[in-house]
Formats: sequence, structure tokens, C-alpha cells
Amino acid sequence: MARRKQIYEGKAKVLFEGPEPGTLVQYFKDDASAFNNQKRGTITGKGVLNNRISEHLMMRLQEIGIPTHFIRRLNMREQLVREVEIIPIEIVIRNVAAGSLSTRLGIEEGTALPRSIVEFYFKNDRLNDPMVTEEHITAFAGPPPRKSTRS
Repeated sequence: MARRKQIYEGKAKVLFEGPEPGTLVQYFKDDASAFNNQKRGTITGKGVLNNRISEHLMMRLQEIGIPTHFIRRLNMREQLVREVEIIPIEIVIRNVAAGSLSTRLGIEEGTALPRSIVEFYFKNDRLNDPMVTEEHITAFAGPPPRKSTRS
């Protein structure tokens, strides 16, 4: 079998050239990171679970008419996907206090939260993935603002 050309490697996955133009093979890694990659480790089987969770979510979205990049699962760790331009937003759903939430709010790690908390982060290592709100996301999702020509 010929070795595929690697296109990109991130903290959680590797992208390889796909079999057809406009496609990629997405490989899910067992690597885990926290605090903007300052804390690293390996969780055996994480890539397999992430592949299945991703497949499940993409299938549910497609069922309700929302197009996705997902084409099909290839094996336990890989998916065939369409090449797309990503929106650099990370969504974190918290049910238990951990990591930066514990640090920011002084809540003991492992504390069950009274309800799920949804947080959004701008994926940019240079800026340390700053937290953003839905308003930031929608304000900057369109074309860049025009500069004023008035003095």
C-alpha cells in the first residue's frame, strides 16, 4: 500500500491527502492536551472514540439537512472527509469543573456543575486560544468591516 501524503497535523488529528481530489483522510490520535498544549498526555483509545463520536454527530447533522464535511468512516481511527475551509472556533462543553474553568473560577476540579456550560474559544495558538462569545463569532463571521473614509 502506498504511503499517503500528510497535509496537516494538529493536537488531536492528522490529515492526509484523500483518494479523490477535494477529499482528505482524517486520522484521530490518542493525544490529549490542556492549557493550550502546555499539559500533554496520551489516552489509549481516545482517537477511536473521537472518530465514532464525530461520525455520530455528523450523521445526525446530515439527517436534519445540515451539510458537513463527513463522507464516511473508513476504519476505527479514520474518516474520509471533504476538504473545507474551517471556522477556527473550538467549542467546549463542561459538565464537571476541570482545567481552565477550575483555575479561572477557583472551583475544585471534579466538582459536578449544576448545568452544562458551553464555552467558545478562537483557535489561535499565537493568541493562546482566547475565549470568545457568540456575539464575537457572529460579528466576525462575515466580511471584514470597512474602514471609515470620514476624517
